[in-house]
Amino acid sequence: MTPRRVQGDGQQAAHRNPLRDPQDRRLPRIAGPCGLVLFGVTGDLSRKKVMPAIYDLANRGLLPPGFSLTGFARRDWADEDFAKVVHDSVKEHSRTPFREEVWDQLAEGFRFVPGDFDDDVAFDKLRSTIEELDESRGTGGNHAFYLAIPPSFFGNVVGQLKEHGLADTDGGSWRRVVVEKPFGHDLSSARRLNAILDDVFPDGSIFRIDHYLGKETVQNILALRFANMMFEPIWNANYVDHVQITMAEDVGIGGRAGYYDGIGAARDVIQNHLLQLMSLVAMEEPAAFDAQALRMEKQKVLSSVRLPADLGATTARGQYAAGWAGGEKVPGFLQEQGISASSTTETYAAVTLHVDNRRWAGVPFYLRTGKRLGRRVTEVAIVFKRAPHQLFNPTATEDLTQNTLVIRVQPDEGMTVRFGSKVPGTAMEIRDVTMDFAYGGTFTEASPEAYERLILDVLLGDPPLFPRHEEVELSWQILDPILGFWAKQDAKGKRPEPYDSGGWGPASADAMLARDGRVWRRP
Repeated sequence: MTPRRVQGDGQQAAHRNPLRDPQDRRLPRIAGPCGLVLFGVTGDLSRKKVMPAIYDLANRGLLPPGFSLTGFARRDWADEDFAKVVHDSVKEHSRTPFREEVWDQLAEGFRFVPGDFDDDVAFDKLRSTIEELDESRGTGGNHAFYLAIPPSFFGNVVGQLKEHGLADTDGGSWRRVVVEKPFGHDLSSARRLNAILDDVFPDGSIFRIDHYLGKETVQNILALRFANMMFEPIWNANYVDHVQITMAEDVGIGGRAGYYDGIGAARDVIQNHLLQLMSLVAMEEPAAFDAQALRMEKQKVLSSVRLPADLGATTARGQYAAGWAGGEKVPGFLQEQGISASSTTETYAAVTLHVDNRRWAGVPFYLRTGKRLGRRVTEVAIVFKRAPHQLFNPTATEDLTQNTLVIRVQPDEGMTVRFGSKVPGTAMEIRDVTMDFAYGGTFTEASPEAYERLILDVLLGDPPLFPRHEEVELSWQILDPILGFWAKQDAKGKRPEPYDSGGWGPASADAMLARDGRVWRRP
C-alpha cells in the first residue's frame, strides 16, 4: 500500500531544508571581505591561539579568499619575516592538518608594519597598508583590530587608531576592535577603559574576548537547560543544594611573573571566566538566542549577586608552595623567577556567592580557581539535595552521596550524572553510579577551538558570546569588596595561606565549605 501523503509535508520539508532556510544555523557561516590587524604578534597569545585559529578558519573554508592579516610590532621585519612567524605558529599549534594550497592563498594577504604604539609614522604606514589591501585584496574597508597586548597599552593604540582615521568607516564598511582580558584592574579602571573604547568605537563594534564563552561545552549549558524538558523543572532552590564552579590548573605561573604578580587568581579567572559561567548556569530563559536577550538575562544574574557578610569565613586565598607536581620537583610561587619574596598575590582563590532571586534563594555558589592543583580541569557541578524521606536502612545507603550533574568544560568535554543504584545481590545496598556523555565519543566532528569561533564571530559581527561593558562592570562590583577585604588582611600581616603543589588548595578553602556542612569535589 502506498503511504498516504499528509498535506503540508512538502512545505514543512522545504522549511527544514537548510539549503532553503537562510535562518538555519546548521549552515556554515562564512565571513565576507575583510582583514584583521594584529597588535602584539610576538606574544604567546598571538602565536599559540590567534594565528593558528586564523589558519584553521581558512582551512575550513570560513574566511574569504582575499582575507588579509597585518601584524604590528616593534620588530625590524619584512612581510616575509612575519609570514615565517605565522607559519611556525601554525605548524606547531593549529588544530587542522597543514595544507600548502590553503597556506599559499592565506599568506598572500600577510603584511607587517614595524613600530611602537606611540609612533605616528608607523600608524600612517598602517593606514596606507590597509588602503593597499582594500585595493589589492578586495577587503572593502572592513577591518578588525585585535589588541593582543597588555591593557595598559589599550589607550595608546585606540587613541592612535582614532587620530589616524583607522576607526572611521565609509560607504557601509565596518571597523571593529577586539580586546583581551583582563578588562581593567578594578571597577574604576574598567570604567576608564570602557570610556576609552566607547570614545572611538560604537558599542556594537567593541568585542571583549572571554575565550571560555567560545568553548562548545559552555554553550552546551544553554542547550542542556533550554532544549530539554527534564532539567529545567529541577534547576532551582527547591532541588539544588549548591553549585560548585572550578577552574584548576596543574601548572605554575611559568614565565608570566610580569603579568601575574599583582593580578592574581581572582582577577585573572573569577572576575571573567567563572562569573560568566555562573551567569549562564543561573540565568532565566532568554527570549531568544541572540546577543541582546542573552546579555539581559546574564546582567540580571550579576545584578542579583550578594556577598556574605563575613568575607573571612566565606572566601579563601593561597599561594602554592614548593613540592612535587606531575612527577617533578617544582618551586613555590615565592621562589618563581621575577616574584618578590614579599608578594601577597594569590595563586588560589575561592569565594562564596548568593543569587538573591526567587529561583536561587538560599543556594550558595562556590567558585574556586588555582594553579599547581591536582589536575587541569574546568567544570560546573550542580549538587542536588538529598531525598527528604529515606525509606532505606542507613547502612544500605552509607556510601551514597548527593546526586550531582557535572558539566565538564575542559579537558574531557562532556557531562556526567551521578545517582544511586542498587548493588547486584540479595542485600539491599545502594552505591553511587555515573552516566557519562563525552563529546569525543559521541560526535565524529572535532570541536573547533574557542578562538576559531570567536574570531569568526568578530568578522561576522555576531556578538552573543562577548560580554558588554555592563557585565564587566557588574563583575567588578562583585569582586572589588573581596579584593578590598584581602588588601586589609595584607595590611594586618595575614598573608595568603601556603598550599601543597599537586594538592587541591589551602586548608582554609576546605574549612570554608565545612562551615556549611559541605565538601569540595575532587575532580
